[in-house]
Amino acid sequence: MEERHSLDRVARIQADWRRERPDLDTSPQAVIGRLHRLADRLTEELRLVYGRYGLSEGEFDVLCALRRAGEPFERAPGELAAHTMVTTGAMTKRIDRLERAGLVTRRRSADDQRGRIVALTGPGRELIDEAFTDHMRNERRLLNLLTPTEAAALEPLLTTWLSRIDRPEPAAPH
Repeated sequence: MEERHSLDRVARIQADWRRERPDLDTSPQAVIGRLHRLADRLTEELRLVYGRYGLSEGEFDVLCALRRAGEPFERAPGELAAHTMVTTGAMTKRIDRLERAGLVTRRRSADDQRGRIVALTGPGRELIDEAFTDHMRNERRLLNLLTPTEAAALEPLLTTWLSRIDRPEPAAPH
């Protein structure tokens, strides 16, 4: 039983499955399970910073997308949805809340009177500049849990894996 206590949560789950289903290869859990737990923990840590500024993760993303646009810090709602990978319906809710908070404005597009443009307000720009600075400090703190060599090795692996999931190879004919 001593060995069981020295294992992390994922290893204990794998051991349980090996006992219950020895016919299955549970080795993918060693990587996927840990990445899943890591993603959850990282999200918790990142949300702490967003909360300090009264923002949800999604609202933070919208303000960042506007700030990254450069002067005059504006984008169409559909463009914002694409930059933050959410539906236009979810984007509308985020924009509504940010507008009520005085962080963004909406206006008709000069090019297309049916279209709308969302822009950062002065207070919105100040808030996201401060929040993003704090966010980068927090990400640095989290990454510093690894050595520079570990972090440098992890980045290309994650980049490769993510690109393959985002653009899977066509299945080979059987």
